Amino acid sequence: MLEMLQQQYDLIRSARQNMLAFLEELPPQILHQEAPVFGRGTIIRTYAHVVDCYTFWLGSFAFHKINEHRDIPVYEVECADVKFIRKRFAEVDELVERFLKEYSDRWNEPIEQDESWQGYPKTATPLLLITQTETHEFHHKGQILSMARSLGFPPPADDRLGGLFI
Repeated sequence: MLEMLQQQYDLIRSARQNMLAFLEELPPQILHQEAPVFGRGTIIRTYAHVVDCYTFWLGSFAFHKINEHRDIPVYEVECADVKFIRKRFAEVDELVERFLKEYSDRWNEPIEQDESWQGYPKTATPLLLITQTETHEFHHKGQILSMARSLGFPPPADDRLGGLFI
């Protein structure tokens, strides 16, 4: 199962690289232009949110480090570009690799949280966490593509298995 999940994440990274290449073609101001009915309101904020969710669920929840989790600061997001997002996703890639190795033979073993984990599920399996973060990324990928289109920058056709083969 570990090998399959690693292959799946490699496909996700490939799709992400295609998306980031598209975003690099956009004028920088478009990345920060408000599109309030989608995602987090801007393309950059939405992609930063995706990064934060990977670090929250796979880093904080899976490794019992809620007190160490920090979302990307707003002031960094507000001046970020695609290079910044690429750097943050490189950190996510390292986290995912560490997560996959840590739970390589325990995909259905519940990860229990103590009473300090307020307002969130207290139990989840590693398989649920990796599934949640990956599907969440693709949910926001759709929003980002819709934002770009609504801002006058239609993405290239990429409906062949979710853009994996562009």
